[in-house]
Amino acid sequence: MLAVPARSDLRRAPLVTPRLQLAALEPSDAHELWVSVESCRLYLEPWLPWVPGITSSSAAHRYIESSVEDWDVSRALRFGVRERQRRKLVGVVSLESLSHQNLAADLGYWLRSDVGGAGLMTEAAGAVVLWAFRQLQANRLRVAASTENHRSLGVIRRLGFHFEGLARQAEYVNGRWLDHAVFSRLRGD
Repeated sequence: MLAVPARSDLRRAPLVTPRLQLAALEPSDAHELWVSVESCRLYLEPWLPWVPGITSSSAAHRYIESSVEDWDVSRALRFGVRERQRRKLVGVVSLESLSHQNLAADLGYWLRSDVGGAGLMTEAAGAVVLWAFRQLQANRLRVAASTENHRSLGVIRRLGFHFEGLARQAEYVNGRWLDHAVFSRLRGD
């Protein structure tokens, strides 16, 4: 079984990197999450199918409520990513589709466009990857990104994931089918 901690544990003792702090999403994050999505909607929509559903602060609140439930039943773990200096919510890193029998999860992430290009997502996702192997006791992490999303593919390469193959028309997003490059990383890598 994966060793999933209580959300409150990650609120009291968040993951900390040189520039960021990561903690479980909570209902109090809803308005700021909506503002973050709204501020870079055109940047996120080509890659993420859930973006059109975040149309208001109340929609963001419903998303976070489902995130809280997912964490509490050990289905998915979603971390709000905040800049340490300004405490501003700049994105989310998640471990989705937790497989307790196989000690595995899928990595997901997004970052506000106004802070992109500075290595923040590599820093945030790298912290969650290490945490997943050390604290969660995961053996395998999988990540997939559109073959056209070069920024996301760069993060995956920098995190040391290994290419496994191509999933053709893996996701329908924003009126088009996206092919996904699929990668994995094992605890022993």
